[in-house]
Amino acid sequence: MSAGAIDPAVVDELTEIVGQAHVLSDPEITASYSIDWTRRFAGSTPLVVRPADTAETAAAMGVLAAARIAVVPQGGNTGLVGGSVPLAGEAVLSMRRLDVCEAVDELASQVTVGAGVTLADAQIHAAAAGLSVGVDLAARESATIGGMVATNAGGINVLRYGAMRAQVVGIEAVLADGMIVSHLAGLEKDNTGYDLGSLLAGSEGTLGVITRVRLRLHPLQPERATALLAFETAQDAVAAAAALRRSVGSLHALEAVFDSAMALVSAHLGVDPPVGSLSSGSRNASGAAWLIAEAAARTDPSDELGTAVDEIADLLIDAAVALDPPARQRLWAFRENVTEAISAAGIPHKLDVTLPAARLAEFVDGVADVVRMADSDAQPLLFGHLGDGNVHVNVLGPGGAEPAEEVDDAVLRYVAELGGSISAEHGIGTAKLGQLHLNRTEAELAAFSAIKRALDPEGLLNPHVLLP
Repeated sequence: MSAGAIDPAVVDELTEIVGQAHVLSDPEITASYSIDWTRRFAGSTPLVVRPADTAETAAAMGVLAAARIAVVPQGGNTGLVGGSVPLAGEAVLSMRRLDVCEAVDELASQVTVGAGVTLADAQIHAAAAGLSVGVDLAARESATIGGMVATNAGGINVLRYGAMRAQVVGIEAVLADGMIVSHLAGLEKDNTGYDLGSLLAGSEGTLGVITRVRLRLHPLQPERATALLAFETAQDAVAAAAALRRSVGSLHALEAVFDSAMALVSAHLGVDPPVGSLSSGSRNASGAAWLIAEAAARTDPSDELGTAVDEIADLLIDAAVALDPPARQRLWAFRENVTEAISAAGIPHKLDVTLPAARLAEFVDGVADVVRMADSDAQPLLFGHLGDGNVHVNVLGPGGAEPAEEVDDAVLRYVAELGGSISAEHGIGTAKLGQLHLNRTEAELAAFSAIKRALDPEGLLNPHVLLP
């Protein structure tokens, strides 16, 4: 049930637990907790509670559960599918104060961090010990580890290290009744029952509130070589990506930007890409394609990457290679600023999908027609992680307005028809509740519901997210 008007006695109990400064009810203050990064999903909350640690989280959750107040757990609020905002008047349980990085266990190459630690801070902390966090993404300065685990975030290094679930070797969380579950030993071999960390990863805050995470770390790969590769077609780019994955053992990232998205980000940056040609005024998502291929190793990987690029010369229009950090960053700008450029242009519908490699080019070439059959004035903008088949389909209406709602269903059905996933790394949230059945059978959905009822029988945790 939604929070509605909060009993003053409940507010008093919460204040005793977390302190008056961390129980927020002023609408001007709580407003920032009630809208997501895309500006597409907005709600309201009567109450934001900001605990400092697991004990305070458990105590606060116990009070809210006793009052039967529904709760939205929230990290950095960088989600893109409406899964981290109180759309139905729920209370918000903010994890941002759980920001402690514990000492790196260098023998195990692991670290335990609070759920509110940002990815950037975790990266800096691990790097000081000569190690790295396996997942990286553009929102690193604001995305929190707890939220990233809850959504099983992916990012640019999935092809090398896997998504967030693969980094979790231990977890601590608070269940809906305030009970704490904690399994943080980080043993690589531990077959003592259900893997709660794996279950909570990707659960989108519907099963428990993650408070601490033990992460697997990886050796630093300080030497980098980056190439921006231009292609005439998506099919050539997909073929090149497959060849690079086979031949470059140090391949660290393989990102794609397609025609209309490259035109938009280039205009946003005020500079054209150094290779390839932009289609003037193109409203097609496909056509030309660009890949950013980055190799990373302990020793200079430029020869390995250069040899591989030479081997795909027949697919290429041209290539630009950068080795020093400023030059590499200039190439990366065309990928890392795409989301910002789209946001500046309007309020998009964001459809994060995965395609089988064999159907990837077909999807990129065909999705514009699918979009325009649902909304003739809409513009699809495509980019993503080509190394793992993940395409981000952003759709803008005229003048940056939202496109017709029918666009979402049309694109996701097209993805399912091609054997793909309707959610690669952003989650289901509230945005894709109506389409979850496209990828999951009735038996699977029944199993999901049974797990939810077992851990949250009152349906208090993120009640309008993930499960239809």
